[in-house]
Amino acid sequence: MLLIPAIDLKDGHCVRLKQGAMDDATVFSEDPAAMARHWIDQGAKRLHLVDLNGAFAGKPKNEAAIKAILQEVADEIPVQLGGGIRDLDTIERCLDDGVSYVIIGTAAVKNPGFLHDACGAFPGHIIVGLDAKDGKVAVDGWSKMTGHDVIDLAKKFEDYGVEAVIYTDIGRDGMMTGVNIEATVKLAKALKIPVIASGGIACIKDIKALCEVEEEGIMGAITGRAIYEGKLDFQKAQAEADKLSAV
Repeated sequence: MLLIPAIDLKDGHCVRLKQGAMDDATVFSEDPAAMARHWIDQGAKRLHLVDLNGAFAGKPKNEAAIKAILQEVADEIPVQLGGGIRDLDTIERCLDDGVSYVIIGTAAVKNPGFLHDACGAFPGHIIVGLDAKDGKVAVDGWSKMTGHDVIDLAKKFEDYGVEAVIYTDIGRDGMMTGVNIEATVKLAKALKIPVIASGGIACIKDIKALCEVEEEGIMGAITGRAIYEGKLDFQKAQAEADKLSAV
C-alpha cells in the first residue's frame, strides 16, 4: 500500500484547502521542493502534486514550483501531477519535465474524447481523477455536481486505457473525518485497474482499514492535511502499511 503525500500548489506555495475552497487555504511551506525532499526522507515512494491555480484556470500556473520539485526528486521516485491539464501538448511537456503520471480530472468528464486521445498517445502515463459525492461525479474544483455515476464513468475510462483511478470523496477531503472505505471498495471491485483512495485520511486507523481491503484493488492512498498538521506520522504510517501489506 503506497501512502502518497500531497503537495498542493497555490501561488508557488505548498498549501492545503478545506473541501476545495481556494479562499480557505493554509500555507504549509514556501519551498515546495524542500517539502518534496522532506517526504522522500520520510519514506515516500511516490508524490502527488496538484496545481490548484491551474485547476481553476484550465492551464498550468505553478510550473516553476513543479519544475523545482521534479529537479529535486524525479530521479528517485515517481511523481503524479494534476490540475489544469487540458491538452496533449501540456501532457507531453509534463512528461518531458519528469512527471511519471498525468492526472486528468474535470477534462476527462467534460471531454472524454481528450482522455481517449491522451491514453492512446501516452499509454501507461494517464491517471483519471474522479471526485464524487453520494456516488455522483463533481467537476470544476467540486463546484458543480454532474449526473454521472462514478462507477459507470470509471468503467468507461478503464476501457480507454487509463492506468489507475484516483477516487476522492469530496465530502471528506481536507476534513480528516476518515476515508469512505465502503465507496472506495465498491469502486475498486467494479474495476480491473487499481484505485488510489483520497480524501479524509486522519490517522493510522484509516491506513489500517485501507490495508485490510488492499486486495480489492486499492493500491494506495493520498494523504495531505493530516501529515502536515502532525495528526498522522507519515514515516510510521508507511512502515505500518508496508508491514500489513507483507502479511
